Order: sequence, then structure tokens, then C-alpha cells
Amino acid sequence: MLIALLKSLRPKQWTKNGFVFVPLLFDVKIFQPLPLARTVAGFVLLCLISGTVYLINDLVDVEKDRQHPTKRRRPIASGKLPKNVAMAAAVVMPLVVLPLSFWLDVTFGFILLGYLLLQIVYSFWLKNMVIIDVMTVAAGFVLRVAAGVPLVWAERFSPWLYVFTTLLALFIGLGKRRQEIVLLKGEASNSRAILNQYSLPFLDEMMAVVTAGTVMTYSLYTFSAPNLPANHTMMLTIPFVIYGIFRYLYVIHIQGNGGAPDEVLLTDLPLQASVTLFGIAVVVILYLSP
Repeated sequence: MLIALLKSLRPKQWTKNGFVFVPLLFDVKIFQPLPLARTVAGFVLLCLISGTVYLINDLVDVEKDRQHPTKRRRPIASGKLPKNVAMAAAVVMPLVVLPLSFWLDVTFGFILLGYLLLQIVYSFWLKNMVIIDVMTVAAGFVLRVAAGVPLVWAERFSPWLYVFTTLLALFIGLGKRRQEIVLLKGEASNSRAILNQYSLPFLDEMMAVVTAGTVMTYSLYTFSAPNLPANHTMMLTIPFVIYGIFRYLYVIHIQGNGGAPDEVLLTDLPLQASVTLFGIAVVVILYLSP
């Protein structure tokens, strides 16, 4: 039962909470012990609170998940994790995590509370509202980034990165919706009714807009944000962003994957290489430039 509970917390998807490290990296404090320790603690708390959200979501969608070709294997849908145990865990975990979050930092605690409330509203209502559902998912990523700002006492974190995160999250969310429609074909409504409100051409058009906006926003950040190297070497990281986006589009359209972005990141070697090289380039430019 404990293993089933752990699986229901979806540890594979905890990679999304890595966005909390963005302020630490871009505020040039990744090698400072206290901000690093506070961010790691915030990451752990985010993982636990997002696990709570996954429990709530699986409890709400248990019947629909049982009609999904892959989601029916989830512990609650398959019956490996009893509903009463899942409900008890979903109640107890926030009662532990939220006080610890406020103890770590008051602003961080309020952001984490807002994230939890937003995701609860999403699980019951917003996930059934076309376009709003994807925008809510994107808002969750922005809150992850915002949660990292007070943990490092950010002094040079550019608002451009919030916009970039929003567009990148929309790009991933729309890609996931697209793949769900492709995977489920004519039975999409049985698993998630909101998918009837989308079509492949509509999603492709939105992804084209978001793709362009993502690249443009990050490009503007690299030469217009304050506190970056005066020689504009940060622009050298733009190709890694472009390749990462194009590679994800390739995975969606050619390989037929993309329904689970966390799995793509953990399994696609070219995408992993792009993210790794991007991180190295950012560190070299921000931390070693004169």
C-alpha cells in the first residue's frame, strides 16, 4: 500500500518542480550555501504539495481514468490504493507541509498555499473549461518559479523570465492536450470531456503562436534584462532554447510522444543534452563572465 501511495504522488513528475531552482540559477546564487539549502528545502515541500494535488486529481477522476488506456493503471484507478487511504493522505500532507513552508519563508508559504488552492479549483472546475484549463496548468509553473524568488532573496531576477515560463508551460500543456487527442482518437470524451472542445488544427495553431512567443520572449530577455553581461553573451544560449522547443515538436509530431512531458525529459537523450548544455552555458556566462 505504501508503494501504491508513493506511485500516486507521481515522483516522475516532480521534475516539474525543478522550476523553483530558476531564480537561484539566474540570480547568480547557485554556489551560495544558504540560498541553495533554502531552495532545496522548497523543492522538497513543492514535491509533497504537488503529490497532494495528484492524489486529489486521481480521486476526482477515478472513473474516467479507468477508461483511459494508460491512466487506468494508476494505483487508485486500478484499486491498488484504497480511496479512504488516498483521502486521508490528501488531508494530512498539507497539514504538515504548509506550516513547514511558512516556517521556511512567509512569502513562500503563501505562494505554496495559493498553488494548492489553484490546483484544487482546477481539479474540480477549471479543468473542464476550454483554454482556461491549459492556462491554469501554465500558472502552476509560474507559481513554481515565483516560489523560488523569496527563498534566494532575489535581487536581479528579471520579469521576462516569468513571461518566458508562462509561454513555455503553455507550449508543453498544449502539446500534452494534442497527444491525448491522438492517443484516445474517438474515445477522448470518455476519458476527459474537455478534449471534445479541442481539435488538432486548433491546437497546432495555438502551439505555433506560443512557440514564436516563447523564442521571442527569451531572446528579448537575453539582451534587454538588467544585470546581464554587458557584452550580450547571454544571447549565445538562444540556440539551445530553439533546439529544445523544436526537438519537443519533433517528439510530438514525428515520434508520436509528448503526452507526458516529464517522461519525455527523462527519456529523450537529445532533449536532455540540450537542457544540460543550456544550463552549462548559463552558468559559464553568468558566473564566469568578467
